Amino acid sequence: MGARGRELFGLLPVTLMITAGFTAVLISQTSGSQINKVTLTYGGIFLGACLIGHIFIRARLPHADPYLYPLAALMTAFGLVEIYRIDQSLAWKQAVIFGIGLGFFCVTIMLLRDIRVLERYRYTIAIIGILLLLAPRLPGIGKQVNGAYLSVGVGSFQFQTAEFAKIAIVIFLASYLNDVRDVLVRGRLPRISMKHLGPMLVIWGAAMLMLVVIRDLGSSIMFFGAFLALLYIATNRLSLVLPALAAFLGGAWFFANSTPHVQDRVDSWLHPFSQKLYDMPGGSYQLAQSLFSQADGGLFGRGFGEAMLTQTNGQPIVPAAHTDLIYAVIVNEVGLFGGIGLLITYLLFVSRGFKTATLASDGFSKLLAAGLSAVFALQVFVIVGGVTKVIPLTGVTLPFVSYGGSSVVANFVLLALLLIVSDRARRGRYAESGGLMR
Repeated sequence: MGARGRELFGLLPVTLMITAGFTAVLISQTSGSQINKVTLTYGGIFLGACLIGHIFIRARLPHADPYLYPLAALMTAFGLVEIYRIDQSLAWKQAVIFGIGLGFFCVTIMLLRDIRVLERYRYTIAIIGILLLLAPRLPGIGKQVNGAYLSVGVGSFQFQTAEFAKIAIVIFLASYLNDVRDVLVRGRLPRISMKHLGPMLVIWGAAMLMLVVIRDLGSSIMFFGAFLALLYIATNRLSLVLPALAAFLGGAWFFANSTPHVQDRVDSWLHPFSQKLYDMPGGSYQLAQSLFSQADGGLFGRGFGEAMLTQTNGQPIVPAAHTDLIYAVIVNEVGLFGGIGLLITYLLFVSRGFKTATLASDGFSKLLAAGLSAVFALQVFVIVGGVTKVIPLTGVTLPFVSYGGSSVVANFVLLALLLIVSDRARRGRYAESGGLMR
């Protein structure tokens, strides 16, 4: 079976999963006789939408990795089912967002024939990325949520700029490090000029800026972590990575002790069950409820639709269940084993991204695929680590699963870029192996 055949075959269990998931939710919420008809309709519509993306890949990227797209579809399907269980009106909006994200995915594949074109516009892309990061602090369009400036919007239309900025920054870093990697590899650290270390200092400054100006701890960790990963992949030198990591940790410690918003987040992380922090607005209530919810799910969970999310007066037991804390709700309903299953899906997606990087024939494509995979993995770590108390809780969304248009659209663009790199990398090898390449 060829690559596209395996991709198509991988979409079938995804359709069965979303049909079974909707069935379980509807059984828990209704006792109607139309459950089979409704759930089969939902499954069929989702499969039809996925087939559109598959046709674009088959026509434009025939040699691309056959597993990335089905894995993304699986995560999206799981998110739709869980959001439908939380709030049906939000699920319909998420379904529309999924369609928009799929449209951006197809447009990216159609317009970007050669991934190396992005190298020529790296500084323009970097400037756009930095402006996107600062946009939430602009008067009139910047929006503040729980003390952090994460999005811009006019009226009811809003989007989180960091979701798109992460792609722009990774493109710039991949292009720049590809140009200067020889100098960084061969030169001794004291002799490497500021010309070559400048971008590292700019990214460090941008990470600190996010901590102070837009108060986004999650994006700060995600951006700087992706930069360190790319720096190490490009140079294989810990002597460059460790000073940069020390500078970030030092800056984070300083701002955690001097900036009230960051300090409150750290205190809530260290003492989530403190009565003072628990009752304080924006305190540890969200994290504490996340931990209670996961403990209540146990190993096997309470079942789809069985978790208690609201009190009798309508107040939420689990705040932001459809966005920040959706992983806690997932563990509550499908248990620790179900949560681990979702994390394994993410690991498989990231591993295919890194495999794409190893197969790429040019330096820019290698670094781009590795950077996109690293920033995706870090985003998962930041949000799952936050709700499980490994790191301070942040407002980063769980890719493809959490409710939110910006995240879904940006991650479909990220997926398209990985597939474009993969198609070019596998084209020659695919022919040499007689179409049996995995």
